[in-house]
Amino acid sequence: MTDIKAVVRASHPDIVLTGTVAHDRSSKVKSVSEAGTDPTSGKFFYHIESSDFRQFEDGLREDSTVGEFERVIETRDDEAIYSFEYTDEAKILSPVISAANGVILEMENDGSAWILTVWMPERTDLVQLWDYARRNEIDIELLRVNEYASLGTTDAGLTDSQREALLVALESGYFEEPRNATLGEVAEDLDISQPAASGLLRRGIKRLVISSLMDDSEEPD
Repeated sequence: MTDIKAVVRASHPDIVLTGTVAHDRSSKVKSVSEAGTDPTSGKFFYHIESSDFRQFEDGLREDSTVGEFERVIETRDDEAIYSFEYTDEAKILSPVISAANGVILEMENDGSAWILTVWMPERTDLVQLWDYARRNEIDIELLRVNEYASLGTTDAGLTDSQREALLVALESGYFEEPRNATLGEVAEDLDISQPAASGLLRRGIKRLVISSLMDDSEEPD
């Protein structure tokens, strides 16, 4: 099996948070990959940068894709973690990717569009995402795709512990939306603490992104 890392650009006014970003042009939205979704509450977590959180939250209140929201924590004056609940009007790409056994490694806004870095077991699994986009009139473009040996047989710069943690999390449904396993359950399967499991997953995802999207000369220190 050959897995892939694909970078996809998708745009539609009803993709979650698109209206909010249009309202607050200073804002930057990125998914919090190690947080994901709380399976009991349906909350999605994002890292937000904004020069004016009042304007950003005004946009949230007017955004038809967003139901409840909460500023969970401020990490800096212009950065915070938010949780969101989506409305029925929202077009959500993560369940489609999860249904294809894929994982969103990273998602961030690019003006009126969204850039998704996606891991898939097979290149043909991208067809499901394209089918969903066509049915929902979403403009979608493949920006980049790299093929690799399976995650189970290649290191991609991963340590043995990071690879094991990612595989256990994937098999348990931790990366699905909503999640089928909590971080605590993944940690229990690995027989380590939750902070240790979170660190392994976070560093493992970072290594996958670096190995698939950056040249050696671009790799950060």
